[in-house]
Amino acid sequence: MKIGLVSLGCPKNLVDSEVMLGLAQQAGHTLTPDAADADVLVVNTCAFIESARQESVNAILEMAEQKKHGRCQRLVVTGCMAERYRDELRREIPEIDEVLGTGEVPQIVEAIAGQPPAAGQTLPLYRGRRDAQSGTVRAVAPHREPPALPTYIYDADTPRTLTTPSHFAYLKIAEGCNYKCAFCIIPRLRGAYRSRPADSILREARDLAARGVKELLLVSQDTTYFGNDQGERGALPRLLRQLNLVDGLEWIRLLYLYPTTITADTLTAIAECEKVCKYVDLPLQHASDPVLERMRRPGTRASYTRLIEKIRSTVPGVTLRTTFIVGFPGETDREFEELRQFVEATGFDHVGVFTYSHEEGTAAGRMTDDVPRRVKMQRQRAIMTMQRRLVTSANRRRIGQRVQVLVDGPSPEHPLVLRGRLPGQAPEIDPLVYLSDADPAVCRPGALIAAEVIAARGYDLVVRPLPVLKTA
Repeated sequence: MKIGLVSLGCPKNLVDSEVMLGLAQQAGHTLTPDAADADVLVVNTCAFIESARQESVNAILEMAEQKKHGRCQRLVVTGCMAERYRDELRREIPEIDEVLGTGEVPQIVEAIAGQPPAAGQTLPLYRGRRDAQSGTVRAVAPHREPPALPTYIYDADTPRTLTTPSHFAYLKIAEGCNYKCAFCIIPRLRGAYRSRPADSILREARDLAARGVKELLLVSQDTTYFGNDQGERGALPRLLRQLNLVDGLEWIRLLYLYPTTITADTLTAIAECEKVCKYVDLPLQHASDPVLERMRRPGTRASYTRLIEKIRSTVPGVTLRTTFIVGFPGETDREFEELRQFVEATGFDHVGVFTYSHEEGTAAGRMTDDVPRRVKMQRQRAIMTMQRRLVTSANRRRIGQRVQVLVDGPSPEHPLVLRGRLPGQAPEIDPLVYLSDADPAVCRPGALIAAEVIAARGYDLVVRPLPVLKTA
């Protein structure tokens, strides 16, 4: 059968999608990017915040239309939203044939074929209703507890079909989370933190490099916690030094580094390993101590400031990325101003700002969502406007610098224009560089080139290629 898959949410969810596609191919199915051509459609959902749930429901409804009016015979829904609202989704969207939670990835082949779930499986029951005007499902509180938390995590022997461009890939080094942040539902959806064995990660990394991957992006809910659940002190810096020796890899990038688990040894490994990008993705969420306490985050503004100073002194030239939440319950004008001043004083290279989403099943969900949406949006715009000004000024100072660029290929908006990224730019989430006067025969996707910055356009840079350093 022909299988089509829609993957939503974060790179960690994308890895699950790629594993499901690999399992489907191993079972003899073929893949298609065209929903109208698929016999079975799979939607791998996200449920982190309200907008993600809405996007997931809309995608499910869109694929349900293919089942009603097109070639599709079965519709399978997987991922975080399936884990959280599985029976409600089946009840409210009858076109759905099977629902698999985050711990049921290996059952995708049975779900595609329409085989019943394995003996002993239990499914949670949830209440909910479809909005009469929009047709979307609104989830409400479950009326009984869901089953045991997921424990599944793939390994190096699990088949996986990459959906990213051939020169970069995500590698999930762990699954789940042990933290109890007040705003986050992920521990309930993904289970307790569980690290993969280092040898499994290394085998997968070597396999990916043999398949042409140049940039390896290590992901998990908390990448710097790697090995701690197994009592393995210093596991992440050891892993980085081992990955640094893998032939074929050019860049190794870490995403999702928790501020209280990033150690001096990890920073030293980032600084010393030539293939590890000098890039620290450090979600801080806020900088006002009262807000951090209500969020159940273990840090303080003072500890964050000390950590950032330590990062910059240990890893010269480091790129710092972070994310913040504005409008958390009880956030006052004064607390928001503390955050704004912190962002301005710190001078992050990349900043993402989310407006608080009130989530049932979280500690914050029991608080009063007392910051109006209008105020949340104003605060988000205020920080992002300031950040754009800071980055624009920093980018102008980069004109004339020589940089290393990984070519991603033609721009979707302007196919005749090539684009790429610096070591301080992760795919999908960070700004880009655009190549001027580039020879497509030399600047192929996956080529690592030397270039000179010749212009700054807001967040993005324009570079002119110099002699090629390495090619794919």
